[in-house]
Amino acid sequence: MTLLLTHPACLEHLTPPGHPERPDRLRAVDQVLAEDRFNRLVRDEAPEGNLDLVTLCHNEHYVSELRHIAPSSGLVYLDGDTSMSPGTWEAVMRGVGGAVAATDAVMTGTHANAFVAVRPPGHHAEIGKPMGFCFFDNAAIAARHAQRKYGIARTAVVDFDVHHGNGTQDIFWADRTVMYCSTHQMPLFPGTGASGERGEHDTIVNAPLAPEDGGPKFRAAFENVILPQLKKFNPELIIISAGFDAHYRDPLASLHLKAEDFGWVTHQLMDVADSSAGGRVVSVLEGGYDLEGLKESVAAHVTALMGV
Repeated sequence: MTLLLTHPACLEHLTPPGHPERPDRLRAVDQVLAEDRFNRLVRDEAPEGNLDLVTLCHNEHYVSELRHIAPSSGLVYLDGDTSMSPGTWEAVMRGVGGAVAATDAVMTGTHANAFVAVRPPGHHAEIGKPMGFCFFDNAAIAARHAQRKYGIARTAVVDFDVHHGNGTQDIFWADRTVMYCSTHQMPLFPGTGASGERGEHDTIVNAPLAPEDGGPKFRAAFENVILPQLKKFNPELIIISAGFDAHYRDPLASLHLKAEDFGWVTHQLMDVADSSAGGRVVSVLEGGYDLEGLKESVAAHVTALMGV
């Protein structure tokens, strides 16, 4: 069975008017996953994470500074894109806790796979720096947690958000035990993710796409670049940074993926997990800023996770 983890506190991270990373994103996800076709999902609330989990990937000074500046009223701007409201800290910690709880559920065999529907996203957060709407890297923390608690030797983080996960790449750049794979539009924020960026142990796999590329180019990038490297790496757990802003409706980029492309790539990653990881897949929501595109894409992704 597929586990769905979310929490109402993730709606309480407020952003300035007109900001794309808004609470309505999560409401849209909740709305589509409330449809009858998703009745078989096992639903639970994301627990709150703790600082020991966060410091698996982020330095203590950064974590304590972020906790210190969390406001009791109004907004605090960390950069032009990234701000904190009074509800941000709990939302961020529910994201960490949800990703870790999903990993526990999958690693113990309680659930076949899991989708963690939280916000804000995480994959731009570097070891010591918030960035691009992100504070802590939920997917990376889940990977480190799996290693520490379950002795996982090889974990893969696969990111199909339209923006490159510079934070995840930063965290795992020198780590031979974690493979980070990404498709993303280039050039585009944050400017990283060239195919020549391979990490210290050849475990970074970037497959950038050009503006206006659609499903065929996306699928080819996986078939020709990412999936062969993943299979060679033989991961024992796959964590998906599931961003849906490569959808053709999304306002922040110009790729032309459709919902069925996200369903297809989910099936591909599940096949790899079946062959080397006992089927273990944990998916964590990243971007996706057009509400209709987000609903369509999440529905296709979760339908695939459910084995439908």
